Amino acid sequence: MSSADTSAKPHADVIQVGATDLPVYCPGPKAPLWSMHPRVYIEVTKSGTGVCPYCSATYQLKPGEHVHGH
Repeated sequence: MSSADTSAKPHADVIQVGATDLPVYCPGPKAPLWSMHPRVYIEVTKSGTGVCPYCSATYQLKPGEHVHGH
């Protein structure tokens, strides 16, 4: 499994993810300890965006990404 690196950007920004980052989960594996909350998987394949219910981080598929098998 993989996820986008959420530690590089503040949660006010949209976190761009690619098809290779699926499934997307929050917090990411490199998130700082202070930002930890229970892991939740974020659905981005249907609408192209998803929001974490705990920290409100917004994840968005990169433009032009093709998701296969989802």
